[in-house]
Amino acid sequence: MSGNEFRFFLSCDINLPVTYRIEKLEGKLLPPKLSDSDNVDSMTEERKAELYVESTLYIDGAPFGLPMRTRLETGAPSFCWNELITLSTKYRDLTANSQLSFTVWDVSCGKGGGLIGGATIHLFNMKKQLKTGKHKLRLWPGKEADGSINTTTPGKVPREERGELERLEKLVNKYERGQIQRVDWLDRLAFKAMDKIKESENSRNGSSHLYVVVDFCSFEHRVVFQESGANFLLPSPIASTNELVTVYDPEVGKINPSEHKQLKLARSLNRGIIDRDLKPSITERKSIQRILKYPPTRNLSGDERQMLWKFRFSLMLEKRALTKFLRCVEWSDVQEAKQALELMHKWESIDLCDALELLSPVFESEEVRAYAVSVLEKADDEELQCYLLQLVQALRFERSDKSRLSHFLVQRSLRNVELASFLRWFVAVELHDPAYAKRFYCTYEILEESMLKLGAGASGDEDGYKLWQSLVRQTELTAQLCSIMRDVRNVRGGTQKKIEKLRQLLSGLLSELTYFDEPIRSPLAPGMLITGIIPSESSIFKSALHPLRLTFRTANGGCCKIIFKKGDDLRQDQLVVQMVSLMDRLLKLENLDLHLTPYRVLATGHDEGMLEFIPSKPLAQIISEHRSIVSYLQKFHPDENGPFGITSTCLETFIKSCAGYSVITYILGIGDRHLDNLLLRDDGRLFHVDFGFILGRDPKPFPPPMKLCKEMVEAMGGAESQYYTRFKSYCCEAYNILRKSSNLILNLFHLMAGSNIPDIASDPEKGILKLQEKFRTGVDYRLADQLAVAEWN
Repeated sequence: MSGNEFRFFLSCDINLPVTYRIEKLEGKLLPPKLSDSDNVDSMTEERKAELYVESTLYIDGAPFGLPMRTRLETGAPSFCWNELITLSTKYRDLTANSQLSFTVWDVSCGKGGGLIGGATIHLFNMKKQLKTGKHKLRLWPGKEADGSINTTTPGKVPREERGELERLEKLVNKYERGQIQRVDWLDRLAFKAMDKIKESENSRNGSSHLYVVVDFCSFEHRVVFQESGANFLLPSPIASTNELVTVYDPEVGKINPSEHKQLKLARSLNRGIIDRDLKPSITERKSIQRILKYPPTRNLSGDERQMLWKFRFSLMLEKRALTKFLRCVEWSDVQEAKQALELMHKWESIDLCDALELLSPVFESEEVRAYAVSVLEKADDEELQCYLLQLVQALRFERSDKSRLSHFLVQRSLRNVELASFLRWFVAVELHDPAYAKRFYCTYEILEESMLKLGAGASGDEDGYKLWQSLVRQTELTAQLCSIMRDVRNVRGGTQKKIEKLRQLLSGLLSELTYFDEPIRSPLAPGMLITGIIPSESSIFKSALHPLRLTFRTANGGCCKIIFKKGDDLRQDQLVVQMVSLMDRLLKLENLDLHLTPYRVLATGHDEGMLEFIPSKPLAQIISEHRSIVSYLQKFHPDENGPFGITSTCLETFIKSCAGYSVITYILGIGDRHLDNLLLRDDGRLFHVDFGFILGRDPKPFPPPMKLCKEMVEAMGGAESQYYTRFKSYCCEAYNILRKSSNLILNLFHLMAGSNIPDIASDPEKGILKLQEKFRTGVDYRLADQLAVAEWN
């Protein structure tokens, strides 16, 4: 629902009984007075109050129906009834002046002393909207609730007496009705602060007032009062002042019947013969070409949908038009859907990028999604692995647990061990999602059963069984590493003591990790077999989470280094590095190698994972030790005749890598960039790590769009040097190449819309729109290039 749209129900249309819940009594209740008739024994002990609440509905000042009573409650000091009251009166029978009265009685007192107090509340507010959610009514001590139109016992606290506590309670009411966005970490802090304010207010006021808490029934939309039989809600009389008057339109959000009828006639199957021979005019052809250039995230207007349907037969040779055509189909119309599916199979075969779009949540038809999978079957394993993370997320949008997509992913994994390993991990991580755990577990089971059958069917050969066991041992390995991290964190002292403890564990209690019984496929690179950990070359990073840096032996006699982290969600880093790897591939296909470093990242759980260790140093450390980047590079690649005393090859590598990451961080909106998460390798390649903020989020106010620090510019000779000019040239070239693949990148992010990645889950639509803005999809490439450069400067 857009911000300018107001949806509501009319009270005269709600044929449900009036329902509310009497929750509890708040405040300090004074001890009940003893009557003269009480015996002497009762005076020696404190009498327990026995309370009940009596509620009555008043319509236009007169009682309507019988009073309703709660059960007796003796739970002093807190009296909690939490009792649901359902009246015989229905919402449609209420008038604008309907009220509910609440009177609290104490049956433990003698005659004449049982009245605690009463309060009254209007069911409709000043805007004629039905009140919902929790309301805290102040009791008038010693008074029975008055239900007359000008009540003498209003439960609402007078405006002049309202303080901070009343303001906060009003906000809590809105929060519970869903009118305030929920932010878990912020909510917890806010509620703690509110509890403190409540305690201070109560201690200051001495808790002199009693309140009864009532929770009214909530509806999907707001309920506006309207009498039965009325065609519209008359606004209040307009005064001579500039008062705004709210007029409610009951037709908001409804389909225009005349437009709908015209659309049905225009799409009548009888027009099929005529439409086959229709050809668009020059103006219409230009409009169609403009529509085909729309990004996949853009919705089509009614006229645009109608135009694509009208010329559907002439567009069948244009493969880009299929996804747009399928968007304009009225899938609720069985005949129209049938015709669209017939045309889909006759259409020019689409590209893999468009097939990914058909797997997005926009397309619910099983036939359309199955067609998209048939296109994916043509992709090779290398390309499929580039999109595997998103294809696993697309399982959320399937109509069934055992979908065509899940069977396709499993079948392709049986032919490639890397695909099988990554598919297993991507699915296993999603088992923590309660909404889709069953679906992902079903895919996990299909993969396991298929792999075990693969071994059993090969005439006694157990390759399939052994392969599955090697993948299962990856999970066992990560579990042991988590155990090590817990033990290491519990060690008191500095980082050096923790390193000693790590090596002691690997050499002693957990010596089986030094030499595995059987080789295990590396989770980061399943094509590589690892045989054990080298304790003497393993260490711990000096940071709050104490990540492990482990050196593994490999089956071919070499070694590989990985970082294992526990307590950090690496799924967002995994997505960003996947995008860096994909963009690196797209650039190399255009013969542009920018020497990027797409190191491997794998989330093995919602708060744990592995990263490939790349020997490098943070720019902060380099500046501290060598004072400049150039001085550092001179140490490894000196050349007296080269630019700035380093080899031209090294400088060119540095400039290209700076350009590549500058463009990628600009497109992905990566934030929180500083000298500690910019790393430099000995050969001059610069790369970024730690992607906790993406899609425009940044802890710093007004962050620059281009993440380029002055130390990097100085290493190129300053902003006026020829090398900086070359840097800008590489940036523009890379941007234009990646812009040509904008639909692919947008489709991949659209498939991640349902994931639990923090910066996407918070607002998927907003994040994708920010990404779309960076590509400037609506303008010519020359103008887009100029606009991007202007923004970077």
